[in-house]
Amino acid sequence: MGLPTSDNQMVKSIGSSGQISLGKEFAGRQVLIESPAKGVWIIRTATIIPDNETWLHEEKTKGALKKAIAWAKANPAKASNLDDLPSTKQHVPKRTTRKN
Repeated sequence: MGLPTSDNQMVKSIGSSGQISLGKEFAGRQVLIESPAKGVWIIRTATIIPDNETWLHEEKTKGALKKAIAWAKANPAKASNLDDLPSTKQHVPKRTTRKN
């Protein structure tokens, strides 16, 4: 349980397992913890982007995604009748026979 000391400070106790509770409002959030000096911690909430998703945040990709989203809003999905679609001949690879 924390004891309030001012509007933006709270006294907390570190448990025997080395953990401190920040409260349910932060449950499941990721945080950055900095230690600029011994016994000093700065804890900030953070949004972490996995390495394999960083391309989604590049300017070129952001622009393309914005255009795609705008197009999708301007062109809502509609039902299609498969019988009305042009038929195409499906490619069937030739079978080869093995000669022994």
